Amino acid sequence: MTSPEREKGPVHGGPASPTDRRRWLALAIVMTAAFMDLVDVTIVNIAIPSMRQNLDASTSAIQWITAGYALAFAAGLITGGRLGDIYGRKRLFLVGIAGFTAASLLCGIAANPGMLVASRILQGAMAAMMVPQVLAIIHVTFPPHERGKVFGMFGAIVGLGAVSGPMLGALLTEWNLFGLEWRPIFLINLPVGIAGVILGRKFITESKAPKALRLDLVGVVLATLALVMLIFPLTQGRENDWPLWGFVWMGLSPFVFAAFLAYEQYKIKKDGSPLVELSLFKVKSFAGGIAVQLTFGIATGIFFLVWTMYMQMGLGWSALRAGSTGIPFSIAVSVAAGLSVQKLVPRFGRKVLQAGALTMAAGLLLYIWESQHYGMAIASWQMAAPLIVMGVGMGLIVAPLNDTTLSEVPREHAGSASGLINTTGQMGNALGLALTSVVFFGLIDDDLVFGPPYVEAFRGALWWVVAVLVVIFAVMFMLPRKAIPMEQREGGSEHAGSAEPAAEKVPA
Repeated sequence: MTSPEREKGPVHGGPASPTDRRRWLALAIVMTAAFMDLVDVTIVNIAIPSMRQNLDASTSAIQWITAGYALAFAAGLITGGRLGDIYGRKRLFLVGIAGFTAASLLCGIAANPGMLVASRILQGAMAAMMVPQVLAIIHVTFPPHERGKVFGMFGAIVGLGAVSGPMLGALLTEWNLFGLEWRPIFLINLPVGIAGVILGRKFITESKAPKALRLDLVGVVLATLALVMLIFPLTQGRENDWPLWGFVWMGLSPFVFAAFLAYEQYKIKKDGSPLVELSLFKVKSFAGGIAVQLTFGIATGIFFLVWTMYMQMGLGWSALRAGSTGIPFSIAVSVAAGLSVQKLVPRFGRKVLQAGALTMAAGLLLYIWESQHYGMAIASWQMAAPLIVMGVGMGLIVAPLNDTTLSEVPREHAGSASGLINTTGQMGNALGLALTSVVFFGLIDDDLVFGPPYVEAFRGALWWVVAVLVVIFAVMFMLPRKAIPMEQREGGSEHAGSAEPAAEKVPA
């Protein structure tokens, strides 16, 4: 019979007792929360045209609905992990899921674009508290011999979220439940979040890191300010006829970023707990992986927003038709991701990721050709070929990228490095969304005139994405030829709260 102490599980990071059956209920709870967050990211794009029409939102507001979430998530992710290490992962998970649920309610009742954008930023901030705890809770709840199976289940949930998010968003928008139009895509989170709080309090075991790093709030402020000074003018500039203050802000952004780096050096000397462990960038493969994450985030940030605009505002398709058109893409990503990790990368190493970048670029070129050839008469089935090719390319990249980037990172920095990978990807995504002002909306004279102008702008934007993928291919030469097998790097970091897999935020 298990003692009460063992039944309570770990307080400072050791795995739970194998006889504690509550760990499987805890797993179901945290995976449901991760699924809710992932679906919320992928569900929004498909409903944006409906939001724009219903709220009479400007193009910049549309960008902020998605970019605001990504920016807030990126800014708070590492800090959220550290707060869990310091104050308890269960506690931060419950705070995060409760806040995420409340923010979802605010999104669902938003009366104007400003309220919706503010609620989305709050939602991203709460996700930054909740999501880092998921892998940390799994890490301390399950013994090493069970983690492989558990992380496999986690990957399946990620794939399911990527496939189901767009279709769920399309169905909820198309059904117009109770005359609420797009609002149910947020309100659906309420029962899930409330159940997560109630069950999480009962079944999740509390844990903390024995030697948690200190917070670096000054670093968070400086890094966020540098990014906002770049993203805000890009997003608002077109509507304000590119004012001088925008160029001044963008010009000052690198200096604020330099101040951030200087402060991080000071923080290292002061207490050894900077927001970003700068020594990681001395590892060539890690620096290359971070560069790939950033640029890949830019590419996906641009593509998924303009793709939605193209189908619904350019071709005049319904949300349901647009959502179902993306199904072949999502399936191709999932299938290729599984093959990439299990079969291809162990044999061919970084060549698989580089092949993924070129394959994705080839899919985009095929998409450009089809859009030009078929024009406004293009059908969903005709889009399947370029989308499948693109999906295969993305799957070859996203699944192994995180592990490849971490392969030469010292074990004691694994948690910090993993958190930084996903933070960088989210920053890239926010930057890509901001750049749509230039590469997409900048090609449209009047964004209230739908149809052919949106179709032409879509083709123009895809050329930019192709260019970014070529850059990604070149940067991938910094990755190691072959990643070190995971079993040779077993142990990870005690600061598991900072870790989160990059693949979890793949939009679809």
